[in-house]
Amino acid sequence: MSSQILSLFEGYGIEIEYAIVDHKTLDIKAIADEVIYALAGKYDNEVVSGDIVWSNELMLHVIELKTNGPAKTLQGLSDLFHHDVKKINKILEKQAARLMPTASHPWMMPNQDAKLWPHGDDEIYEAYDDIFDCSGHGWSNLQSVHLNLPFANDAEFECLHAAIRLILPILPALCASSPLIEGKTTGFLDTRLKYYLENQKTIASITGKLVPEAIFSPKEYKKNILERMYQDVAFYDKRGLIQEEWLNSRGAIPRFDRQSIEIRILDSQEAPVADIAIIEIIVAMLKCLIQEGWLSLKTQKTYHEDGLYHIFKEAIRLGSRAMISDSNYLKVFGYSKTSSPISIKELWLHILESLQVKGYVESQAGHELVRKIVEQGSLSERILKSLNGSNKMSDLKSVYQQLCDCLNENRPFYLE
Repeated sequence: MSSQILSLFEGYGIEIEYAIVDHKTLDIKAIADEVIYALAGKYDNEVVSGDIVWSNELMLHVIELKTNGPAKTLQGLSDLFHHDVKKINKILEKQAARLMPTASHPWMMPNQDAKLWPHGDDEIYEAYDDIFDCSGHGWSNLQSVHLNLPFANDAEFECLHAAIRLILPILPALCASSPLIEGKTTGFLDTRLKYYLENQKTIASITGKLVPEAIFSPKEYKKNILERMYQDVAFYDKRGLIQEEWLNSRGAIPRFDRQSIEIRILDSQEAPVADIAIIEIIVAMLKCLIQEGWLSLKTQKTYHEDGLYHIFKEAIRLGSRAMISDSNYLKVFGYSKTSSPISIKELWLHILESLQVKGYVESQAGHELVRKIVEQGSLSERILKSLNGSNKMSDLKSVYQQLCDCLNENRPFYLE
């Protein structure tokens, strides 16, 4: 985030990843280093482009755009990210390439297309590859959005971590954009998160159950989570290259080095306008929880990760169609209409209405866009609807060309 200590909601660090593909065939093109070189004049890990920074990732075909330090407000960020998307696409024109959105490339073959970033921090990437084998889809074929939120002290960490844990299970139903792998549907709307859960099974303490444990003090977190994780990985990481806070792969991770918590389970959407709208709703939900608008902090801290994880698993598979029978979880968001199971879609509609009534909506345009996403389906659901059961390469390319156009033009896909 920043060397300056910020309090709750005084800054927003946002990172969005995109794949680089051939302009015509949409096949993977591993040239992120050439994009950075075009602006920096050298092969570097990142380069500043005004208010946005371009950065490398593990794979050479992925480029990340992120705020240049914490943004003071979410307003205007969609346009800032879009400006640099177009700037990169202009550079890529010379390479007959373009940026592709969504959280996974629909027909990438990792054993043929995956190339590790070869510059700068390549030792770290090689260490990951040695331990976990980064050739599979879970490492090589993913683009996500990270949201960093600051906390100024232990009390702010307590309430922010408590609130984030509670919203994580239902976020995939809103954000899923990875329904296809190797040209076929996977049976999961959020396939990226399916792989995310399996990536680091070799060392289970790195990921846990993805939904973070019920730990609410930095001291306890460092002792029970980070120290154990470092001990477990030390056997494999003889040179100590990856025994850092960023090794933590839970769905939200504290970054004590910069006084923030990073939410990591958001799939990249078709355009920044959708990413930022979703982030606005997430922030509104967290504000409501932290200000005890739905239930007290004391009660928020009683929810165990096992129950949250069960809801999360169903959400990555079924999205908004997943059913929630845990009436105790529904109370998190003030839902008390019935004791019968309800769909996550119904819960999301309730949340949006409740946030509106309670006055937590700051952007009506963003709120309305998220409502349409809830009503008409996540990007995964809209992709599948547009394919209408087809797995023909010509149909896949047609849909994903449209998605690339949406990204370049900063407009939603298939929303009426």
